[in-house]
Amino acid sequence: MELINYSPEYKEDVKDLLVELQEYIVSIDKEGYNIIGDNFREESFKGSIKEIEDNNGIIFLACYECKIVGMIIGIIIEPEDNYSFRAPKGGKIIELIVTKKCRTNGVGQKLLEKMEKHFKDVGCKRVIIEVFEYNDIAKNFYNKNKYFDRCKDIMKKIWKNQNVMLI
Repeated sequence: MELINYSPEYKEDVKDLLVELQEYIVSIDKEGYNIIGDNFREESFKGSIKEIEDNNGIIFLACYECKIVGMIIGIIIEPEDNYSFRAPKGGKIIELIVTKKCRTNGVGQKLLEKMEKHFKDVGCKRVIIEVFEYNDIAKNFYNKNKYFDRCKDIMKKIWKNQNVMLI
C-alpha cells in the first residue's frame, strides 16, 4: 500500500469514498436524520474541497494495487485567543474513510499517522476529530490511538412526526 497526495485525477475515487461513508452513517443513524440527497456526491465533494482550500487543508489517499482504498482529509485550525478562550494551532480531521473491503488491514492507521505527522510538521499542537455517536467502530479506533472525548453534543428529539423527512 502506498500513501499519496490527492490530485484531480482521483476526484471520482474521493467522491465514491464520501458516498460510502455517508451510506454507512445512514445505516447506523438510529434517528434517521442522516440522508443522502440527490446531489450528495457532488455537493459533498465540492464542500470538502472548499473547506480544504479555505483552511490550508490536505487530502492523503491510500492506494493498493492501483486502486484508491482510503483517504483522510485534514484542515488547519489557526490559533484562537479571545477574552475567555485560548487554543493553540491545531489540525482537524474532517474525513477518514477506508473502503469496506480493506478495513482491519491497517489502512486507516497509516492514514491517521500520515495526517498526524503532517499536522506536527506544520506546527499544530492538537488534533480534533468529530465522530458520529453511533459509530462505535470509529470511536474504538480513535480511542486506541489515544484520542479522547473533550466536548460532546447532546440531543433531545422534540418532534414526534416521523412521516416528514427533515433536510
